[in-house]
Amino acid sequence: MKFETKTIHGIKKEKKKELWGTTVNFASTFPVAEFGVTQEFEYSRVSAPTRNQLESLLANLEGGKYGYAFSSGMATTTSVFTIFEAGDHIILGQDIYGGTYRILNDVYSKFGVESTFVDTTDLKNIRKAIKPNTKAILIETPSNPLLDVTDIRGVVKLAKEHNLITIVDNTFMTPYLQKPLDFGVDIVIHSATKFLSGHHDLLAGVAVTNDEKLAEKIQFAQTAAGALISPFDSWLLMRSLKTLKLRVEAAQKNTEKLIEFFQKHDAVDKIYYPTLDTNKGKKIHESQATGGGAVFSFTLKDDSKVKTFFESLNVAIFAASLGGAETLVTHPSTITHAEMPEEEKEARGFTHSLIRIAVGFENIDDLIADFKQALEK
Repeated sequence: MKFETKTIHGIKKEKKKELWGTTVNFASTFPVAEFGVTQEFEYSRVSAPTRNQLESLLANLEGGKYGYAFSSGMATTTSVFTIFEAGDHIILGQDIYGGTYRILNDVYSKFGVESTFVDTTDLKNIRKAIKPNTKAILIETPSNPLLDVTDIRGVVKLAKEHNLITIVDNTFMTPYLQKPLDFGVDIVIHSATKFLSGHHDLLAGVAVTNDEKLAEKIQFAQTAAGALISPFDSWLLMRSLKTLKLRVEAAQKNTEKLIEFFQKHDAVDKIYYPTLDTNKGKKIHESQATGGGAVFSFTLKDDSKVKTFFESLNVAIFAASLGGAETLVTHPSTITHAEMPEEEKEARGFTHSLIRIAVGFENIDDLIADFKQALEK
């Protein structure tokens, strides 16, 4: 089945007898049918019907064998990091989600897990950062919030040379636009709160892999830590996935038109988006993804006007997150990456004038009019 058919009809294992994904099972425990015999559902932290349906669907959409759903994107990342032990070293992109930076820098560092952040758009930087105790490379492509592009194939090749695990945060692209597992990546993670949910009404995360041993470790972390998505949110996410292609396409179309407007406005300094000619990774992105997505960032020429810009918006909403019906505008320096030290933010380009826009699918004329009046003010 093609992508959108999968999202609507689920995973067909046998002839359909009822509409897929219309029921939700809230049970936290299940009667034991026979003493001493293990059954599929015993206690919902270990295995639950509705969550299992969701996990099978998410794995299939990503082209993976094993999928695991969590209570948030950061619950996913945190659980995946339990794969590593004291003394292990992880290489990550320097332009990366603030929560990922925080969990490694402020939490896992206390348990002896080391991390190095480099510009992964140049594979030479990754190669130089590899140490004898390096175990993994984690990238976002496009990155958050500068939309930098990393060569997935190149990272995988480098990782295999050194027997390293590759992890890709695919939140911005979704499996509709990019499938990292197809390029040999070991683990794909998402904040499903974003595009996969698409309505700003639930928190969720997902990890998908084709590697049986890694799957066992992720499942162990899921069961042991218990950072699980609820049955209702599992059902809600499955319902949302049915419109994923339509939502991504509509938001991406709006994004392209909005960028055209921003490129012509005198108040705008620089625009960051994967398929722009100004992005050095444009060709690489187009070789590994089928679209630019629905998130872009820009800088104002006058950073003293940032506050005025946000206060002037009427249609677009000043808020964190992305991937929903509503267009959200946020300030990375003080919101998504607020935990980073000021010197770190400046070095990585998360300046005061940088603004990120997650485009929804309102009428494009309304969006352009709103941003026009806000920029003019």
